[in-house]
Amino acid sequence: MSAESTENAISVETVENQDMNQDEALSAVKDAGPATEDSAETSEGKGTSASRLEEEGDVAADYLEELLDIADIDGDIDIEVRNGRTYISIVAEEESAGLENLVGEDGEVLEALQELTRLAVLSATENRSRLVLDINGYRSERAGELQKIAEDAVASVKESGDTVALAPMSAYERKIVHDAVADLGLVSESEGEGADRHIVVSAD
Repeated sequence: MSAESTENAISVETVENQDMNQDEALSAVKDAGPATEDSAETSEGKGTSASRLEEEGDVAADYLEELLDIADIDGDIDIEVRNGRTYISIVAEEESAGLENLVGEDGEVLEALQELTRLAVLSATENRSRLVLDINGYRSERAGELQKIAEDAVASVKESGDTVALAPMSAYERKIVHDAVADLGLVSESEGEGADRHIVVSAD
């Protein structure tokens, strides 16, 4: 890796300098995510200018493009700004095992990579980012699964009258479930801390 590449891969270098192993690094970036995003869980789109979002999209794309080059993984990067957020997608025309590895089991690697990308944007712009990273359409597919989870929880609450606690998920996924539950006429709240933060669905 060149000196310039090392400077640009700021988050990876930070992990190395702290002598953290891979599991510790993954835990660190996951812990950093919900704390900043969760506070904005129900206020998406407020107070962020279009030009700032476009800037963070460009910075994120540059960071991810260099990472793909270093890892020798093929993929096209698309940037979209909507609803007060920047959405970055990495896709490949042909099935790529490399991109699948960047998603990981249950999207774990994808979540970590998203946090590293946000840190890169913070370093370059001095602004915190709530950008959303998707790889090979994983989040789109997951959104359909989350809708079904919300529908099943609502049906259970209506049938039994008891609250239903869902499995822990990221702040971004909780936002999708909160919206789905509200559309179905029931109430949901986030409970727990850190990796255990989850949604509880109730009738009121």
